[in-house]
Amino acid sequence: MASVNVEDYIRVLPAVRHAPSGFFWSSYDQEADVLYINFKKPSHATDSELTDDDMILRYEGDSLIGITILHASQR
Repeated sequence: MASVNVEDYIRVLPAVRHAPSGFFWSSYDQEADVLYINFKKPSHATDSELTDDDMILRYEGDSLIGITILHASQR
């Protein structure tokens, strides 16, 4: 059976509990070193904002529906 450090996932729980919609999906692209976090599926952003610390906040109207974290492994 594969070994998984469950404690790493437990540390994510506060973020999941406080997600804007109560839902939280994520995927990591190792080649691009990008973490995608979605609060709505399917998500169709109508606007986005690049922050000073290389995160892209994605909106549908006034609602935050996702965050894209660039250079994820360096954080």
